[in-house]
Amino acid sequence: DSPGSTGAVCSGSSSLLGPPERVTTASSTVKGAIQLGIAHTVGSLTQKPERDVLLQDFEVVESFFFPSEGSNLTPAHHYGDFKFKTYAPIAFRYFRELFGIRPDDYMCSLCNDGLIELSNSGASGSLFYVSSDDEFIIKTVQHKEAEFLQKLLPGYFMNLNQNRRTLLPKFYGLYCVQAGGKNIRIVVMNNLLPSAVHMHSKYDLKGSTYKRRASAKEREKAIPTFKDLDFMQDMQEGLLLDGDKYIALCKTIHRDCLLLQSFKIMDYSLLLAIHNVDQAAAEAVAGTSDQRRPQGQKSLYSTAIESIQAEGGAMASMESEDETGGIPARNAKGERLLVYIGIIDILQSYRLVKKLEHSWKALVHDGDTVSVHRPRFYAERFEKFMCNRVFKKIMSRVCLTLPPLLLLFLLLSSSSSSSSSSSSSSSAMQSDRPDLLPRTPAASGAASTPKAPLHSSAGAEASPVNPAVEGSDGTKDEEDSAPMRSESSAETFFYLYFQFPLQVSVPDQLGVCLLFIIVL
Repeated sequence: DSPGSTGAVCSGSSSLLGPPERVTTASSTVKGAIQLGIAHTVGSLTQKPERDVLLQDFEVVESFFFPSEGSNLTPAHHYGDFKFKTYAPIAFRYFRELFGIRPDDYMCSLCNDGLIELSNSGASGSLFYVSSDDEFIIKTVQHKEAEFLQKLLPGYFMNLNQNRRTLLPKFYGLYCVQAGGKNIRIVVMNNLLPSAVHMHSKYDLKGSTYKRRASAKEREKAIPTFKDLDFMQDMQEGLLLDGDKYIALCKTIHRDCLLLQSFKIMDYSLLLAIHNVDQAAAEAVAGTSDQRRPQGQKSLYSTAIESIQAEGGAMASMESEDETGGIPARNAKGERLLVYIGIIDILQSYRLVKKLEHSWKALVHDGDTVSVHRPRFYAERFEKFMCNRVFKKIMSRVCLTLPPLLLLFLLLSSSSSSSSSSSSSSSAMQSDRPDLLPRTPAASGAASTPKAPLHSSAGAEASPVNPAVEGSDGTKDEEDSAPMRSESSAETFFYLYFQFPLQVSVPDQLGVCLLFIIVL
């Protein structure tokens, strides 16, 4: 268990591809040192009194030395001598309290049981560990990313005080393990993808198209992470959301993009994972699904549905025992989905290196399609792609069935009016009572001309009206107007219902058309 091998593994070097026993030993050393350091620093922090966060608290760095034989402050261990640093402990304590995470729950989740190392590392070589209760993710970060996060903390503090519901990562702690001349920097965040929920597909979306397709090596994985071009090919109709959830999601994305733009952050992604409820039900019947029961997360505002300021709603009832906070959605086939999303990789600022990268790629390809771009353009392109291409609004079933029912009401009312007018005029002609003639409807041509008195004197200039002629004219006009009114209603229905670009699933379209045929 040499410290040198530990540092090599955590820096994402080629030693990850070495013998399994070496990786396992080094990994257990790293995880043990992380757990020991977090338990000690959080425990010592509980002895400090509660107070408001001050500006200088964001720059504080506390360091603890852990000799293998132990000391007056640290316990003995078998991980080798190491030094553990914690950044801005008072500020991160405030962040954890803001999300309802108590110190004992935080230590229990991360330190009581062993951390689980995830097999798929990030594109930058970062390693990921998940707590045993599926609550937290630990990610190794580079020196520049850790430094940028510490500078970002005052603005992050301001944003959380204004809005706790966000798709941005929830940072709970920033630490560093120093051993054998290596610095292993880690950040503790909320877990976006509960491991107890089987994800049928997963995407990393940026809103760009240049080289945004999963590689052949990535596709060989059990659950590969696809990219923008793959999503546009696999889900041409996008993901369909209820109106309120779509509006809430787009509002949250807009707010988060404005914040990232103000910090000059770019090259971030939307991590999108999809759990197909109908497919999972079929797999459960066939006995091929994972039977683990998902557990709800304890942190506040940490699930996808909480992050977009929306409740579970009617579509959430489709999965009554879902406690993981997925956003209910449907695909073009009408299948029920649970969507888990979050904005990741926000620690990339538009520095000189990124500016040079964008300039070089713009020379050989369309500059607007590459992932690296100016923060403002990147934010606008990201928001437009997510709200127009990835997520789309679906009309509720009440709105779908209302136009045919309204048409039915118009048809029945016009038919009833026509028959009523015909019977009343026939009765008037038989009784020779001109005063009982019905008024000619305003839609007919005769109604627009003022009528002469029905009983005129012999010396009057206006000639008496022939009841039989007027009655027949009125009846004819009424009968002619009824079919025209029905035809107008049908035309209005077709215009309002079929001309607007509503995002409706195929089964709902067929149902509405069938209902319309029945109405006719």
